[in-house]
Order: sequence, then C-alpha cells, then structure tokens
Amino acid sequence: MKLSKLIACGAYALFFAFLVSCEEKEAKTAEAKTSGYPRSETLYLAGSQWGEPNTFNPLVEPWLVAWPANDRFNLMYEPLTAYNSLTGSTEPILGTLISYDAEKVVVDIQPEAKWSDGMPVTSKDVKFIYELGKRFPQAPTAYVGEFVSEIKVDTIDGKERMSFVVNKKERDNPLAILDQLQAIRIVPSHVFERYLEENNGDFSAVKKIKCDDRPIVSGPYTLAQYNNERIVLVRRDEYWGNKVLHDGALPVPKYIIHPIFKNNDAFAINLQKGDLDASMNYIPRVNEKKKDAVNTWYDAPPYFVPGSMHFLYLNNTKAPLSDKKFRRAMAAAIDYDAIIRLALSNYAPKMKPGLIMSEGLEKKFFSEEEVNKHSVPLGDKEYAKKLLAEAGYKAGFDDKGNLKYSIGPKGDTLPTLLIKAPAGWSDWEAIVNLVVKHLRSVGIDVREGFVDGSQYWPALPSGEFDIIMRKPPVAVTASLPWNRFNSVMSARNWVAVGEGSMNENEGRYKNKRADELLDKIPLLLENEEALKAAYIELNNIFLDDQPVIPVCHLPEEYYQFSEKRWTGWPTEKNPFAPPQLPWVGSGINTLWRLKQVK
Repeated sequence: MKLSKLIACGAYALFFAFLVSCEEKEAKTAEAKTSGYPRSETLYLAGSQWGEPNTFNPLVEPWLVAWPANDRFNLMYEPLTAYNSLTGSTEPILGTLISYDAEKVVVDIQPEAKWSDGMPVTSKDVKFIYELGKRFPQAPTAYVGEFVSEIKVDTIDGKERMSFVVNKKERDNPLAILDQLQAIRIVPSHVFERYLEENNGDFSAVKKIKCDDRPIVSGPYTLAQYNNERIVLVRRDEYWGNKVLHDGALPVPKYIIHPIFKNNDAFAINLQKGDLDASMNYIPRVNEKKKDAVNTWYDAPPYFVPGSMHFLYLNNTKAPLSDKKFRRAMAAAIDYDAIIRLALSNYAPKMKPGLIMSEGLEKKFFSEEEVNKHSVPLGDKEYAKKLLAEAGYKAGFDDKGNLKYSIGPKGDTLPTLLIKAPAGWSDWEAIVNLVVKHLRSVGIDVREGFVDGSQYWPALPSGEFDIIMRKPPVAVTASLPWNRFNSVMSARNWVAVGEGSMNENEGRYKNKRADELLDKIPLLLENEEALKAAYIELNNIFLDDQPVIPVCHLPEEYYQFSEKRWTGWPTEKNPFAPPQLPWVGSGINTLWRLKQVK
C-alpha cells in the first residue's frame, strides 16, 4: 500500500476514534446528570434552568436566581395561593383567599404553616416581602406599592386575616393584587432581617448571600446539591402542607432533579429515552415522539391547552408602522394556518383575531360577531394589497416575483424593517421566517433580525426595534384577559423612545379610550354584563388600530411527560391539575398523585 494511502487510512482511523470518544464523553456527561440518586425515587424535570446556577437568594432579581427559587415555583418558597388555570379558581397554600372587591383583597394565613426551622409562617413574613420595596427601591417587589396602599392584619377565629387595601390613588386595580397572591413567594422575615442586621442594612450585601446552605423554606422540597450539570432537591417529610393540604400524604418522589442541558434537542432526546420525566421545552413534531412514550395533555392536535399569545410588537412611533392602515395590512397578509402547521407542529388552534381567547375561561368575553365587524380577514393577501394601495403604498417586484423595493405615500423609498427575535429559539425563528415570506409577498419590505439575548432583551423596554417577537404575559393568571390588553395597549407609563424605558406596551401605542377601559375593567368584578361589554369595546379598538399582531395562540408551557418511569400525570381525561409541570401553580398537586412504574 502506498504511503499516502496509509497516512489517509490512519487519519480516518484517528478521526473515527475521536468521534467515538466524543460520543462516549457526551453519553457519560448525560449519565452524570442523571445518576447518584435511586431512579425509583427521583423525578427528573426540566425547562427552567439553562446555565450554571449562581444564587438561590429569593430577594435577587428573578432572572438572576436559579430554579426553583426564582419565578413562580412553589417547591421551596411558597406563595399565598395558587391559581388553577383550568377552573379559574384560587386554591390555598400559605393563605386562603376569603374575598375580594374594588376596595380590598382578604386572605387568611394558614395557622399550621411552618418554616423548615420550625418557626410559624405569619403575617410578619408576608408584610416583609410585600413591603420590602418601601425600604429598598431595588427590591424585586418594589412594584407592589403601586397596587397596595396598606396591609391590615386582624385575628379572626384564631387566624391571622390580612387585608390588602387597593391603592385607589395609583393603579386602583384589585385584579393585579390577585395575581400577586400567586406570584410573590413568601420568605422568612426572621432570617432576612438577621441578614440585614448583620450587613448594617445594606440590601446589596444581602443580595450577595447565595442561600444555598440549608435554606429556610416553607415548601415540600429543599435544596440538596447543585453544580453546573444539575440541581437536586430533596423532599421535606415534615412539610406542613402534607397534613393540611394533602390528607397526610407525602409527595411521591423523594428527589427532584433539574438537569441542565444546552439545547432543546437534548431535552427531547432524554425525554424520549425516559431519562427525563417531564419537560416544558419546545419539541417539534411531538406526535412522532408518542411511540417513545412522550405524552401531552391532548392525544391529538393541538396537543397542548392554549393559554398565551405570541405577538409581533410593532414600533407605533416609527413610519410606516405608525400608520394603522399599514399595520392592518400586515395583519391581513400573514398566513396564520401556515405558521401553525409549519412552524409550530400544529400545537395551536386556528387563529382568531383580537386579544381574547375564543375558548376556555375567556370565551365568555369573546364575540364572534363583533370580531368579524372590526377585524381584517386573516391570511388574505389580496385584501392586504388592497389596503396598501388605498393608503398610497407601492411596491416593485422582479420578473421572479421577488420584492425589490417599497414606496410610501409620499413617494419615499421605505427602509427595510427588521423583526428582532432571539437567535437559537427554533420555534420563534421558524415563525419569523414565515412572516417575512408572507409580508414580502404583498410588498412589505421586511427581513429577519435574529440577535443574541444581550441585544434582544434591552431592545424591548428601550423601544430600539422596528418589529420584535414577544410573548406577554407569560403566566395564566386571574387577571386575564385584562393583563394581556394592558401589556400591549396601556399608555399609563408612556415615554418616547430614547427618553426612558417601558416594561409594558413596548410598541408605544396610545389611545385615550383604551386607557379609560383598562382602568375601568378591574373595578367591574361584580357586573358580568358590564365587564363583557367593556372587553368587547376594548377588543374592537385593538382590531381597528392593530398596535401589535398576534401570530398564534400557544400554551402557557409545553407540558410534555414520559410514562416510562412515572404514571399518574394529569391529562384531558384526568384533569385533576392543570397542564403544568409539577412545580408551579396548581400543577404542584401532581407530586402527590404520581405512581412509580414497577
């Protein structure tokens, strides 16, 4: 054999050995993330931790805190109540909702609730976290003061009763207080007051405490161990809620582990193998995975329960997006059925115009007749072209039908509009690619603008975008659909681009009547007829002005589970809990219903 051939064969052999070594290393890494704890006692959940855990301090900004001390998770630090997104009911945890009206929200503290050090959970703990923003403006609950003017505490039949008084001078919104009951995790005041005292009242110093060594918690699990590959929780058998909320039963899994993977493919593969028990990550073509025991709420499309909307936020201050005729033409041009089919694997129901869900708990506020009067026909390219022509817009195409330029009503060549979206979010990228194709086909000059997180997240509040993909609000809560309207239409805190940040209505839309209705709706709690009329009017304003474009109705989270190791998951046929991973809201009740596969 010639020397060149021998060298080539050797190179191939070395390369093959390198590939095998990489595969073995990757397999060992995956095994390391799921080893060391008895599989029969361990539940593997994923979807909320993507990077190395830095802190478990619940007083740090939520986006910096590791699972499950961040966001709305109930496993370690608990809220007062849980919202059931299937039934619309508010369920007790540390507190029980007694009543609410336009003046106050009343909650009884659970008298048997205790911290893991044996101290009782009291109104003092609740007031500590709710009123922390009065002492430290940088506290994560500093916003509460806009909604709650005062917290009153009484004793009724041996129970502490807390009245959250609506701040009538500022937001005047009891709906938002209901949301806070499930969003704000209560922390042990005796622990954090001590931290503040030890650090001479320096809140920034307290935020540097990691709270990762035997943290004092009220929930059913606590932190056992963590590294850059996984976070491990261990069951607290003495958890107060076992007796009070679950008839004395323990959560079935002794351990809960959140492995840390780098991408959606890793989550999908491990779920199919049964190494992961449940995930909230987007997995394309889940119907093809069902043969591998990957299950969803529904057995057939849309597979998931719709709970949120994805939007294209439009910069209403920038031409041509400042022209509502142009915005309405955009809404008409998009083929929403194609998005559902090609980008979302049929995970969404057929698109209906407006901001009110046509099914589920919001259905009572939806009027098909009014929507048809005010909406553009969705997916109608000829109608979109007609609107553009009537408004004075023109476009030039080459002989292959490709858009060359767009001209505005004043004869000026329009700039190319960019749609910002996070690079690597595969479902969002697929949606944007299709939207670009549809809009360009009717003469709207738009292109993809995929960016990393360091460019995407700051662009939202600053308004530094033409069009941007967005999904607000993330959680299904008691205030919907009001919260959804507020997030895209409220001009209460309006500031011009370049003069400040906005954390709602980032597209900077303005409509005086819309603001009046947004203020009115939270106070119509006991007048269903007036409430529906107000929602219909607000939805009609939205459809007439089209300040943002809803592109699809999607689930609150992609609820997917495997039955290779554990059964007893809630589904459409067994809806004892909502379609949520068992760490948030009423979904946590699943932990007491699971059964190990023998």
